[in-house]
Amino acid sequence: MKTRIKTYVLSSFVMMVFMAEATGQTRRSTTTVTTTVSKNTVNRRIPSTKVTYKTPKRKVVSVRTLPNRTVVKQNGQNYYYANNKYYTQSRGRYIVIAPKVGFRVAVLPTHYRRIIHHTNTYYNAQGIFYIQVNNGYEVVDPEVGTIVYELPADYEKVVIDGQSYYEYANILYEKIQVDGTRAYEVVGIIDME
Repeated sequence: MKTRIKTYVLSSFVMMVFMAEATGQTRRSTTTVTTTVSKNTVNRRIPSTKVTYKTPKRKVVSVRTLPNRTVVKQNGQNYYYANNKYYTQSRGRYIVIAPKVGFRVAVLPTHYRRIIHHTNTYYNAQGIFYIQVNNGYEVVDPEVGTIVYELPADYEKVVIDGQSYYEYANILYEKIQVDGTRAYEVVGIIDME
């Protein structure tokens, strides 16, 4: 009788362990599905009219002079590169800008990071994504799902349909965890009309 009870208790315990393990696995996959579904709510291109900035005025950084600047000509317009940033000139001041898609440079800015997503190799420098084209580099929009581990200091917090995101250079990011490390995943691009 004692042997039967021990066998019954032991088999019940083993079954509970297997069920708990299966439940734990089910929960993990459910979480992944939920995360995937929420990422699809912000889908690729978002009209700028749906984006609300948490700070009503965007940060505008300008300086009077740019020592050691490099002039970069693009479509007949002069841009200036200094201090690891691009500038345009307006009213006697230099204003920090993010280069637009299609902007080409011969050499990448310093401190860039190489990011591989699917079959694309991106070079990310201060929040701007480049791809190699012939003997130069061109600014592009990254694919949704591309992951970076830090954002530029002047990113903006935005809200879209009640969800909070981070924005820099019209690229929307969502904060995620990758192997216990904070990261940011590209979830969409803001369409400027």
